[in-house]
Amino acid sequence: MNHGVKMIQRQIDRLLSEKPHILVAFEGGSAAGKSTVAEYFQSVYDCNVLHMDDFFLRPEQRTPERLEEIGGNVDYERFFDEVLLPLLSREAFRYTPYDCHLQEMKKPVMVLPKPLSIVEGVYSMHPILAYAYDFSVFFKIGARLQKKRIFQRNGEKMQRLFVEKWIPLEQKYFLGTQVEKRCDLTVCIKGEFKADKKE
Repeated sequence: MNHGVKMIQRQIDRLLSEKPHILVAFEGGSAAGKSTVAEYFQSVYDCNVLHMDDFFLRPEQRTPERLEEIGGNVDYERFFDEVLLPLLSREAFRYTPYDCHLQEMKKPVMVLPKPLSIVEGVYSMHPILAYAYDFSVFFKIGARLQKKRIFQRNGEKMQRLFVEKWIPLEQKYFLGTQVEKRCDLTVCIKGEFKADKKE
C-alpha cells in the first residue's frame, strides 16, 4: 500500500478511537486518485463516500460571474444544505446527484449515519465547507501525470477540455484559497495506487 495512504489510514484510525463520528475531506486536482483511495477506504471501513462531482454547476448556473468566483465551479450552496448539514446532524438523509455528462439530475441517494464519512473531490475544502471536517487531505499530482491519467480515463477530447477549462479553474481555486496549506496532510501522487493483497 502507498505510504501516503497508510498515513491517512493511521490518522483515520486515531480519530475513530477518539470520536464516534468523523468527517474527512479528500481534496486535490482532477485525476489525482481521490475517488480511488476513497473507494478503498469504503471497502475497509464500510463508510459513506460523497462525491463533489455530483454537485458541479448545472448549465443555467454557469454564468460568467459565477465562473469568475474563486471556487464557484461547484454548487457548494446545495452541497451545504443537502449533504453537509445532514451529515453533521448524524441523521439519515437523501440528496440528489447531478450528472454533468448527461446534464440531468439523477435519482435521490439515501445516506445512513456511519462512524466515518468521506467527501472526495475538487472543491471539497471550499471555505464555506472546510470548517466541518475532522481531517483533510490534499492529493497533489504533477501536470504531466495528470494529463496522462485524464487521457486514459476520459479520452483526447475531454482531456483537451480539462486542460483548457476545468484545470485552470481548479488552479485558480487552489491558489486563491490556499487550499493545500489549509489541509492537514498532503499526499504526492507519483504512480498508481495499489492496495495490499488480502490473505
